[in-house]
Amino acid sequence: MDNEYNPEKIESGVQKKWEDNNAFHVTEDPDKEKFYCLSMFPYPSGKLHMGHVRNYAIGDVISRYQRMQGKNVMQPMGWDAFGLPAEGAAIKNNVPPAKWTYENIDYMRGQLKRLGFAYDWDRELATCSPDYYRWEQWFFTQLYEKGLVYKKTSVVNWDPVDQTVLANEQVIDGKGWRSGATVERREIPQWFLRITDYADELLNDLEKLPGWPDAVRTMQANWIGRSEGVEVDFKVENSDETLRIYTTRPDTIMGITYMAVAAEHPLAKAASENDANLRTFIDECKSGGTTEVEMETMEKKGMPLNINVRHPISNELIPLWVSNFVLMGYGTGAVMSVPGHDQRDWEFAHKYDIPIKQVIFPSDGSEHDLTESAYTEKGILKNSAQFDGLTSKEAFDAIADYVEKEVCGNRKVNYRLRDWGISRQRYWGCPIPIINSKDGTTHAVPADQLPVVLPEDIEFKGISSPIKSMPDFINVEAPDGSGPAERETDTFDTFFESSWYFARYCCPDNDEAMLDDRANYWLPVDQYVGGIEHAILHLLYARFFHKLMRDLGFLKSDEPFTNLLTQGMVLKDGTKMSKSKGNTVDPQPLIEQYGADTVRLFMMFASPPEQSLEWSDTGVDGSHRFLKRLWKLASAHINKGKTPKLDISSLTADQRELRRKIHLTIDKVNDDIGRRYTFNTAIAAVMEMMNALSKSKLSANNDHAIMREGIETATLLLSPIVPHITDALWIALGHEDELINATWPKSDPAALEQSEIEMVIQVNGKLRGKVSVAKDADQKEIEALAIEDENIKRNIEGKTIRKIIVIPGRLVNIVVS
Repeated sequence: MDNEYNPEKIESGVQKKWEDNNAFHVTEDPDKEKFYCLSMFPYPSGKLHMGHVRNYAIGDVISRYQRMQGKNVMQPMGWDAFGLPAEGAAIKNNVPPAKWTYENIDYMRGQLKRLGFAYDWDRELATCSPDYYRWEQWFFTQLYEKGLVYKKTSVVNWDPVDQTVLANEQVIDGKGWRSGATVERREIPQWFLRITDYADELLNDLEKLPGWPDAVRTMQANWIGRSEGVEVDFKVENSDETLRIYTTRPDTIMGITYMAVAAEHPLAKAASENDANLRTFIDECKSGGTTEVEMETMEKKGMPLNINVRHPISNELIPLWVSNFVLMGYGTGAVMSVPGHDQRDWEFAHKYDIPIKQVIFPSDGSEHDLTESAYTEKGILKNSAQFDGLTSKEAFDAIADYVEKEVCGNRKVNYRLRDWGISRQRYWGCPIPIINSKDGTTHAVPADQLPVVLPEDIEFKGISSPIKSMPDFINVEAPDGSGPAERETDTFDTFFESSWYFARYCCPDNDEAMLDDRANYWLPVDQYVGGIEHAILHLLYARFFHKLMRDLGFLKSDEPFTNLLTQGMVLKDGTKMSKSKGNTVDPQPLIEQYGADTVRLFMMFASPPEQSLEWSDTGVDGSHRFLKRLWKLASAHINKGKTPKLDISSLTADQRELRRKIHLTIDKVNDDIGRRYTFNTAIAAVMEMMNALSKSKLSANNDHAIMREGIETATLLLSPIVPHITDALWIALGHEDELINATWPKSDPAALEQSEIEMVIQVNGKLRGKVSVAKDADQKEIEALAIEDENIKRNIEGKTIRKIIVIPGRLVNIVVS
């Protein structure tokens, strides 16, 4: 065996063997327990970054460990290939997005293979392939037929640079997440999926996910945002129209002093027709964002509409305002404003000198100064006509009963969650399979005409989508034979593709159906690995799609991911690595310098997976030195020739202790990798064992036998983390079977038994020494050994021993005076 560790030679040889043997190809086996491990697939941006490496290394360690447990393990890989960056690159480099994307996929696939990840490459998919998106188009048409898809004109976030709609979550501080442009509010026709139809199930089924981090479940619950309230109608003065609002605090309804509507509300639009100042203000509102966070932080502005509505209980007239803090897409686009009991309303009322009325008072009889702030707690009603004296809870029911009896309102469960707008006005995405007739009728593209293939050989002229000016793509015949029609030129939100890819991995070769029975063998995913930044959007949409696929009869499970691990970011100099900051670290030069195993080892050793990892050049070098020590220790042992057989009956105390260290390490690493996912402490435990082996004497046959046991154990325990070097060591140790097929080691209970235990010695309750005693020593033997300890002798010299207290297995306390 070579004395020098040569990672390039080792890794290229091992990877070739894996590829030649198709080592990680997997099929369904009903006689074996399955384990589906999945890491969130990457966008093919050009090169892997260290965040990718960490994510995929974690998944690979888990997959390899589970394979050694005897499970039938699937770990696939693919590409989340549609999206705006490809368009940006196309415009910048004058190359079609498809060409740019496929070239990046080829390069990044090579990088993943160079890192030795155990993927079943036969299952590889790319979401930009018509073979893939054909089925999501078909899926969309099924949802369309079931009424779960609809089109409506909607107020959206419009990015004027990227020329597309943005989801609320893609608007950061009023700017587009990618372009940085100030976002505008626009009204355009959009396609929506009725995710709100599944709101209750998405919320309730979070209880079925104990394997998810509590933080993620809480974030999803808050995003869904179930609330119980009351809808109330207010009649518009001198009109047949009514203004409907929703409130979770009907107990405050008698404190309304003004009402507010969104800039896009029909009443605001109508009022602005003869008011230039009002038109200017409404146009100004359109430049604001549409997220709740922005609504909270922006300056609250408004104008009176010179319209009144009538209070349904008191019959008072209430002035109507238009305000920038009301969104047309949330609820009815109108809110009741109670400045006495809502801080936002209070601030607005103070700004515009609107009356403030207190109708809820503290239950304990204390006073609240409304000149300082709104009183937002619940309490006792006053100034509320027939509802005076009721608690807020009692008033909720009493007022709900009143408006239902008077037919001017009703109880209502509402959600913060909104239906998912899936239309994007960009080119590089999956075409929405809809045909629009000249009379406005919409038709789903028939199944035998799918996929609607996105033209790939295109040229950008400006930044607008090329297919919007391609007659050959747009002009078609209506499916019902009614004459000329036009294709929909919007494309799906790219979250559409990533919401079901985990299921398609189960049967990527099926060209007859979206999914087949193999999906029910593999799903749900046993372990999903990805960033916390996907806690809401991707994970919520994937859960939604899973339920849709279940309801279409494809799946039998309710949830897609049984366990979720959200890995921390990779930092450099305390900040997240990013191209814009110029602080990224390219893994390729490190692989060439140190080898893939070193990079993998550092990623697993630097911190627990859920925590952020601070990049360290010296840490990488330290990981490489450890692998060199492992190789050197193993080669020194192997090159001595055949190892004598272990004779347990003749072990010395030191030899027994070293074997015990080996088997304790097996148990710790098994728990750290298999249950806790604390890969860093697993590696540290193997390092400690290696240090003990390095210091051991090699004078007797048993010493050499224990050395082999330790090296073989280290090889097995480290194999999920550093699979190349351990494969080479496994062969060098004389094994003919493949390491990837080896069984995870189990500790020997006999080796774990201690012949001696260490006990603390105290004198008058203060620690003065330690003593090793036989495990089965009686109290008199323990007392004698404690008194004979040299340090104890010095501490009790010239003193009288009053008594000796022995706590078995723990300590001895000698009381002297």
